Amino acid sequence: MTTTQQQRNQDALKEDFKISSDPDAAPVVPSGSHEKTEQNVVSTIEQPTDDNEVYSVFTPTQKKLIVLTASLAGFFSPLSGSIYYPSLNTIAEDLGITATKVNLTVTTYMIVQGLAPMLTAGFSDGAGRRPAYIACFVIYLAANLGLALQNNYAALLVLRCLQSGGSSGTIALANGVVGDIVTSAERGSYVAFASVSSILGPTLSPILGGLLSQYWNWHGIFWFLLAFGGVFFIPLFLFFPETCRNVVGDGSIPAPKLNWNITDNIRHANREKAELRVDEKKQEELRKNYRLTFPNPLSTLVVLTDLESALILIASGLTLACFYAVSTGASTAFRSVYGFDDMQVALMFIPFGVGGIVSAFTTGKAVDWNYRRHAKINGFPFVKNKQQDMTEFPLEKARLEVALPLFYLGALTVLGYGWVMDKHVSLAGPIILLFVMGYALTAAFQILNIIMLDVYPGRPAVASAANNIVRCELGAATSAAIVPMAKAMGNGWAYTLLAFILLAYSPALLLTMKSGVKWRRAKKQKQEEKDARMAKDLS
Repeated sequence: MTTTQQQRNQDALKEDFKISSDPDAAPVVPSGSHEKTEQNVVSTIEQPTDDNEVYSVFTPTQKKLIVLTASLAGFFSPLSGSIYYPSLNTIAEDLGITATKVNLTVTTYMIVQGLAPMLTAGFSDGAGRRPAYIACFVIYLAANLGLALQNNYAALLVLRCLQSGGSSGTIALANGVVGDIVTSAERGSYVAFASVSSILGPTLSPILGGLLSQYWNWHGIFWFLLAFGGVFFIPLFLFFPETCRNVVGDGSIPAPKLNWNITDNIRHANREKAELRVDEKKQEELRKNYRLTFPNPLSTLVVLTDLESALILIASGLTLACFYAVSTGASTAFRSVYGFDDMQVALMFIPFGVGGIVSAFTTGKAVDWNYRRHAKINGFPFVKNKQQDMTEFPLEKARLEVALPLFYLGALTVLGYGWVMDKHVSLAGPIILLFVMGYALTAAFQILNIIMLDVYPGRPAVASAANNIVRCELGAATSAAIVPMAKAMGNGWAYTLLAFILLAYSPALLLTMKSGVKWRRAKKQKQEEKDARMAKDLS
């Protein structure tokens, strides 16, 4: 072990000793010890004796607060999209345009929502998460101001795209933050915190949109978003710490001045008082790679060329496409079937959201339990806050054994929802199905998202951006098509077609379960050969 490695390990142990009063903190077993702990190691597996460094110096409580804040920042993208749904008919009447034209503003919003994170992800991997957050919110707030003042369809269409571009980048950043500070072994525990935006967006925003549209006017939606975004952005700007591993490593390296914030300043001052010295060599290496450059979207597209990633991304996209189809079609469907107004339509999103909330607080436990089960079966060390080589671990099987039943359940509820709406049954029917659908589709999407972070541990923001491209473009397609499909085929057959697509795709996930380890092994070998060639050329 080198002197630098010894010093870093000592610093990590000091940090853990210092935060031992944190009730959430997992106990740390020093390298070389075989003591077993309930929180840190599966009962039948020993702590590894290698010199792996602590993955992140943030405490468990700090991690949860960071992930929660990042998720709430990502909340503005689904909020700005879904808050719009209950007022679609009102906007069409006010501007004198057709329902198809106003639905086009939803479609273009989702197209940009898929493409914008390609730029944000690459930029944040080089410059850090904080500069990317600042850029996103400045664009978002400016777009909301324009939307609140305009009264023209062309301006509405263009400014909605700009609004989407600013807000959607925060989703890739949120997943990037999770990858920065949380390892695969403990990722399920953070599902509830990371899922806040995807759950609260579709749940609360239609209700807010219905209230604002009915009791103020649809312009009030954008005044509200401007005020809410500004109130959230100020504390984010002042206190949110830099987490990008290319900029601050495991969090022990001070951020550059452009990434400065009050929280990091206080934390590093406390580390100095505790005699936790900065690894100057590591800091120098990170500063060499620190850059503010225009991002290259091709790095995101490369993810789509990988077979395993593509299969997972399409599954994730189809899951969310069904979610968006139901959300977009709800305004027209509930008006025509039950004669609902804006507010009543908005209330029908509550069962959807409640199902998602239940999934957030149960899915993570199931995912972590199955991970520990496979770790025990395979004799694989279950270690929190340590970066491990996962090449030979059946990650895909451990995750998809939980996701696949939910994937099938989501497809069946989509099918049932279509026929319940088509036959005009009691309102209890769609309420129950929306709850189960919200649970199943949200949970399946969460687990598929976790797999993407597992497959691309070094570039979580890029993996998330690739995820965004597929899910938003598929979502845009279904959002644009669902109303014409329902008019031409009826709700029953329209949603049956969506459910059939989900079911027909499921063999691809079974193939991923079977071949995931082999594919990751081949990718690792290919990368090692590439690195060896580069090293040889340099020598």
